[in-house]
Amino acid sequence: MSKHLLTTTLASAVIGAALAVPAHADVTVASWGGAYTMSQQKAYADTWSEGTANFVNYNGGLGEVRTQVESGNVTWDIVDVLPHEARVGCDEGLFEELPREVFTKAPDGTSMDDDIMVPVPNDCVVPQIFWSYVPFYQEGTFDGNAAGNPKTIADFFDVAKFPGKRGIHTWGNALVEMALMADGVAPGDVYSVLDTAEGMDRAFAKLDTIKDHAVFWSSGAKPLELVTSGEVSMALAYNGRIGAAMLSEGAPFVINWDGQVLEEEWLAMLKGTPNADEALKFLIHASAPEQQAGQAKWITYAPMRASGIDLIEAGEPWFNTGVNIMPLMPNAPAALSQMHLFADPSWWADNGDSISERFTAWMGQ
Repeated sequence: MSKHLLTTTLASAVIGAALAVPAHADVTVASWGGAYTMSQQKAYADTWSEGTANFVNYNGGLGEVRTQVESGNVTWDIVDVLPHEARVGCDEGLFEELPREVFTKAPDGTSMDDDIMVPVPNDCVVPQIFWSYVPFYQEGTFDGNAAGNPKTIADFFDVAKFPGKRGIHTWGNALVEMALMADGVAPGDVYSVLDTAEGMDRAFAKLDTIKDHAVFWSSGAKPLELVTSGEVSMALAYNGRIGAAMLSEGAPFVINWDGQVLEEEWLAMLKGTPNADEALKFLIHASAPEQQAGQAKWITYAPMRASGIDLIEAGEPWFNTGVNIMPLMPNAPAALSQMHLFADPSWWADNGDSISERFTAWMGQ
């Protein structure tokens, strides 16, 4: 099917809905499970009046998507994808290209694509959430410390002024960017510096300053355990994990937004789904500002749409327990007033393999 014909067909499902009333089919959405999928269920499925959305768990990657599309036996309608898969899947023709004009505008009339806080990679995706790698510590850890409490990403790398071990993950994403920001590179220059051999050496030289103090983690719960037990004085972690512990368990954590690296998450429709009409309607609903903001009632990941953040800020206290959530939003104005970086998925697609090889070797040295 040509792109023009597909776009016309999908758009007609919405624009011409009043002309026919077809039987509704259930929409199946593949996502990551746990509290994250629960937040999607609450914000998107439970508020959708035009049909029923059922969530199934998957482990990421495009393997199952390829199998379904190439066999012609498509059983998932929509999949929650990381930025690399969002780009590769569209390039390979695994996802449908979507008519952009049917999506809900921001309250001020801004189109959905222009309301997203990063460039939209292609016409196959709609926004989901931002999450971030962020440094944090436990209240009281640095009481009596001559330099006080850490406040910047440079402090994370300064074990002389801020003693103790550091919890870091076992892959290079965010770490190489943070290392350069800690070494004085402006966020806007990080990837151009990393594109040079000298810049890459500079990032790993900065990582060397904490190598002897590093405790590595690969499970998202582990850095919270390391900080709580006192095994490390500071750690990097997923902001959602930290926020959940603070809101649900009263964990006395302190987040330092300075130096955070924000990552994208997208929704895409599988090519050849027999439920394309219903799936498009669900994507329109899920990507609207109200639903984008609504997910933050259940988890501390942030809407990709700027108008979603505006709704949260205007409606505080926003979280389902009546707690203010803006201090835990990685793209809230206060967090973004600190030094930060939106990760560049295209750069990682080009350089990820070489970074992974060098980082793995660095950990083993």
